[in-house]
Amino acid sequence: MTTLISRPWIWSWLAAGGAFMLTMLLTEGRGAGELAYAALSFGAFAAIVGLGQMMVITLGPGNVDLSIPAVMTLSGTLALKAMGSVPGLELWGLGVAVAVGLGAGGANFALIYLLRLPPIIATLAASLVYQSVAIWSNRGLRVRPPEALADFATGRALGIPNVALVGLVLAVVVWVVLEGSIWGRWLLASGQNMRAARLAGVPVQLVRAVTYLTVSVLAAVAGYLLASFSGGASLNMGQEYLLMSIAVVVIGGTSIAGGNSNVPGVWGGALFMFLVVSMLNSYGFGAGVRLVLTGSIIIGIVIVASTRRARP
Repeated sequence: MTTLISRPWIWSWLAAGGAFMLTMLLTEGRGAGELAYAALSFGAFAAIVGLGQMMVITLGPGNVDLSIPAVMTLSGTLALKAMGSVPGLELWGLGVAVAVGLGAGGANFALIYLLRLPPIIATLAASLVYQSVAIWSNRGLRVRPPEALADFATGRALGIPNVALVGLVLAVVVWVVLEGSIWGRWLLASGQNMRAARLAGVPVQLVRAVTYLTVSVLAAVAGYLLASFSGGASLNMGQEYLLMSIAVVVIGGTSIAGGNSNVPGVWGGALFMFLVVSMLNSYGFGAGVRLVLTGSIIIGIVIVASTRRARP
């Protein structure tokens, strides 16, 4: 029991459980199954983008990808436009989304590596370009996904939302790669001390490149699924995932100092954030309060984490 409590990810799951119970108290126990299903459905998108953001943050201080919302919008828009609501083109649309993710990730890393821009500046500037391309390609049209893809995105298997199953599979893949592969060890070593990792023979720039490609591909997949889930791509579909992608990583127990990752905590943080939003909605609070609360949670956890590191 002591070993379990000492794991950072357990606190995000305990917080999610507490938020669920509090919401049930507010609703007098009504709709527990529906709330759990909705938390898995909507939490899946935050978890998918959070997995990518987690790997970037693991690279160390200053590493964060602010282009996630724009990549989600661009990939969702271009994928649905490529499919044109035509049945049988679902894999083609997924391929387009992944290609957008690879292109965006490559462009982001090029700005960071070739122009020596800080990752925050590089990804923020790039996001403006991606969003502009999405606006130009969308032109006010809302293309619907093929019916089979929409049914999959909104459907379920064994009582679990399909999008949640996709998110869980991706989480397992990321966890196995980080815990059991040499690339995972390279990523952790680079985040702990990039100079020491380079001297030890770790291909640091290759690790950084793959990481920024991965986060963009995961954002693109999330955008593809979200556009299919919501019945079409919209120009603000990824907006809330800028802060959310960081929040679920920090709440999940990943160190903002780098060199540490926490896959289970990302899912716990994603469920917690959705349940908090549901609780606020039950009280009638708007989006502004939600953003203030999210920012306050992040600041509080960062302060606590910094205090712990400062102890002798």
